[in-house]
Amino acid sequence: QVQLVESGGGLVQAGGSLSLSCAASGRTFSNYAVGWFRQAPGKEREFVAAIGRGASSTYYADSVKGRFTISRDNAKNTAYLQMYNLKPEDTAVYYCAAQLTISYSNYYTDKSQYGYWGQGTQVTVSS
Repeated sequence: QVQLVESGGGLVQAGGSLSLSCAASGRTFSNYAVGWFRQAPGKEREFVAAIGRGASSTYYADSVKGRFTISRDNAKNTAYLQMYNLKPEDTAVYYCAAQLTISYSNYYTDKSQYGYWGQGTQVTVSS
């Protein structure tokens, strides 16, 4: 199985930027599709962005499209979520998730499709 550890969260003012990392260990990271999700207090965990094994396939939630960028470096066993123009409504715990997949281009947008999760990192955006 693969273990995931997120980092890079913190407190930022509205309009600011943050970059999250998801470091993987245990298995061949390049065999996994990766997703980022977030969960605000009292709300369901929601999809943010996803990337396929080969990094050319990406997908974003409408709420973050044009502001967030998902990427991965398979040589470093790490996925990233770069967040720009942050808004108070982006405040949440951000989780990365991974799922073994045969297809090079597959990505997943439903949390039930992911078998491996990190512990999460808090992102707080002040107004």
